Amino acid sequence: MPRRGLVTLPDPVHPAWLPPEAFRAIGSRRTLVLGDGLLAGTVYDEVADACARHGGRVRRGAEDGPHDLVLALTTAEPLPGVAGEVRPGSAIGAEGYVLARRDGVTVVLADEPAGLLYGLFHVVRLGERAFAGERQAEHHRPAMRRRMLDHWDNVDIHPVMGQVERGYAGGSIFWRDGAPRGDLARVRAYGRLLAACGVNAISVNNVNVHATEAHLLTDRLGDVSALADVLRPYGIGVHLSVSFASPVVLGGLATADPLDEDVRKWWAGVTERVYDAIPDFGGYVVKADSEGQPGPFAYGRDHADGANLLAEALAPYGGVVHWRAFVYNHRQDWRDRSTDRARAAYDHFAPLDGRFRDNVILQVKHGPVDFQVREPVSPVIAAMPATRLAVELQVTQEYTGQQRHVCYLPPMWREVLGFRPWGPDGPSRPDGPDGPSGPDGSGGTAAVTVADVAGGALGDGDGDGDDGGGLVGVSNVGDDPYWTGHPLAQANLYAFGRLAWAPEMDPAAILDEWIDLTFAPATASGDAEPAETAETERLRRTLHAIMGGSWRTYERYTAPLGVGFMVRPGRHYGPDVDGYEYTPWGTYHFADRDGVGVDRTRATGTGFTGQYPPPWSQVYESLDQCPDELLLFFHHVPYGHVLHSGSTVIQHIYDTHFAGAEEAVEARRRWEEAAGLFDPSLHARVERLLDEQVRCAEEWRDQVNAYFFRKSGVPDLRGRRIP
Repeated sequence: MPRRGLVTLPDPVHPAWLPPEAFRAIGSRRTLVLGDGLLAGTVYDEVADACARHGGRVRRGAEDGPHDLVLALTTAEPLPGVAGEVRPGSAIGAEGYVLARRDGVTVVLADEPAGLLYGLFHVVRLGERAFAGERQAEHHRPAMRRRMLDHWDNVDIHPVMGQVERGYAGGSIFWRDGAPRGDLARVRAYGRLLAACGVNAISVNNVNVHATEAHLLTDRLGDVSALADVLRPYGIGVHLSVSFASPVVLGGLATADPLDEDVRKWWAGVTERVYDAIPDFGGYVVKADSEGQPGPFAYGRDHADGANLLAEALAPYGGVVHWRAFVYNHRQDWRDRSTDRARAAYDHFAPLDGRFRDNVILQVKHGPVDFQVREPVSPVIAAMPATRLAVELQVTQEYTGQQRHVCYLPPMWREVLGFRPWGPDGPSRPDGPDGPSGPDGSGGTAAVTVADVAGGALGDGDGDGDDGGGLVGVSNVGDDPYWTGHPLAQANLYAFGRLAWAPEMDPAAILDEWIDLTFAPATASGDAEPAETAETERLRRTLHAIMGGSWRTYERYTAPLGVGFMVRPGRHYGPDVDGYEYTPWGTYHFADRDGVGVDRTRATGTGFTGQYPPPWSQVYESLDQCPDELLLFFHHVPYGHVLHSGSTVIQHIYDTHFAGAEEAVEARRRWEEAAGLFDPSLHARVERLLDEQVRCAEEWRDQVNAYFFRKSGVPDLRGRRIP
């Protein structure tokens, strides 16, 4: 029988960032594990598996000899020498850990088993560095209590969206053709991967809750419980997307009115049964009054009424409701310039600040529209200081190449998380240290950032993340052998977890972590450990060259200057400049013979700039101050308008689209040259995808440049061919 913690992946599933080689530094040493509980057992099993592979030794419960590594709960008595010496006098925190090294012994201490698990994976990341020299005690704790992934997986295959809505990596790892997949080994392996990068919660079904999925709340709850059982050993809590209309659809009530007493009783009863089945259940995720999903508007109620209904049912068990703020009119009249989809979330939710229960988390997309390659930060994030907010990112690449294109997203996410909603002179962080630099270019101040808001900086001020909603990402995982379809898209999933834990991290450093783990070199026969080789460094340089700037490359050959969309309707892949221009979806660029862009100013446009606090309300309102990369999001300008870069808008469009396509070709060339550095099957998969990226980038270049050349009549100053 395999040990409880041993994860065996079915062949040929890729191990992602946890290949056996990544555990060599731990597995070749002598380790002591001290602590009780399910997660402490997982820590022991992980180390035992590594030792079985790499010749080390692990003991549990008693010190019976010298050790190279001690992994211990602070409650363990007695703590062996060095561990007792580095035990801090104050609390470490529920998920935190202390790492130190003295007298040849590396020590990880934690107050709770979850912290011990995260400390183990930190040692895995460090590899041999964890066992070199001396290391003063380092206190590690997550910036955000909730670090969650939403799966848009359908139980039944949807006739339009398939098994996974906006999924680009095959089918669901949970569901298949209306039923659970059965073998849960891969789900357990997924939980292990998530724990290793810091994710601690998932929702297991689509926010668009269809008929079959609705029953996961009641008669199919056992399917959810089975997933929770498999994920629990890695500290992953399970949440469920539910339909606001469940009392009608499932309970046979005549109404789902949130103020109706029978409705309240129905939710209370159902929720009690959920917790009977899954005692550590996380809570509900709700998309309401959005894109056809039912909600409180049908009963003349607002979103605070709706969210508080579910929060009341969850409160006795410590559960939360993630209520998505993605609410807008998707049946707009494209002729009406006064209607603005970007305004919708603020207009609906800002007036409700202070009315939500403490266990409501308002889940806000990081931008005001829909996960475009470039958007401003949503003004809702600064507008609701009395509401617990989660910031939602899209790991699945719906509008950024759909995992057919390399697009390393952490540089964008880092800009969002480091953005100061009230500017560099706004409210200060409660903990005092300098905040991370934001895209406004300011640094060295303690002004509150988006990451601080998500982590609860505007709450009780103790910095423990309890008052924040945390970070939520839309997962990019499917049943593809490489998990994410594109092997290099694994880096986005890894980085989401790392940024949710430590939002100040440098995306380049995260990329290094992912590279070193994923492509950990195998040991040559007879060697104790792999040497750093020229090939290893060349592999690292190749991946940085291809991935490091790939988000901006994608931006260059797609939608310019923050205008967004220009994608094929429905599929959202490939160029269709006017595809959404005359539709009800509210995603317009308003290009004509004179200019392009959306006037969102207070002076002459939709007034959206007024939703921001100073200084951003003034910056975005001003044609002179608005950043180039967001110009067309906020302003309609002539093609001859001169950017801060010195280029005109039309020349910028031409130059960036030519440059982006050339950068895609260069990425393919770099990958071809590195063929011998990678597993042949992985290299071949990426090579095929880079071929498609080059083709699609050239299509974007030609269609966008031709469109604007024909609109403007302005030739390219460099004389390049435009179709």
